[in-house]
Amino acid sequence: MTTTRSDLLRLLNELSEEAGELRFGQLVANLATLARGANVEAIWDAEDEELAEAARRLLAHYEQRKSSVA
Repeated sequence: MTTTRSDLLRLLNELSEEAGELRFGQLVANLATLARGANVEAIWDAEDEELAEAARRLLAHYEQRKSSVA
C-alpha cells in the first residue's frame, strides 16, 4: 500500500465521522466529483492523490462550518 493510499484511507475515516449521514458510496462519489468535476468518468478516473486532496478540502470545509457555528 502506498503512503498516498494510506493517507486517503485515514482521510476517509475522518470524513466518515464528520459526515455520518452519508453512505460510503455517496462519500466516494462526492470526493470524485470534487476531484474531477461533475462528469461520469470522475469516479473511475480520479487518482488517489486527487481524492486525498479533495478529502482535505472537504474536511477543511466541515471544520470551517463548525467554527462559524460555535
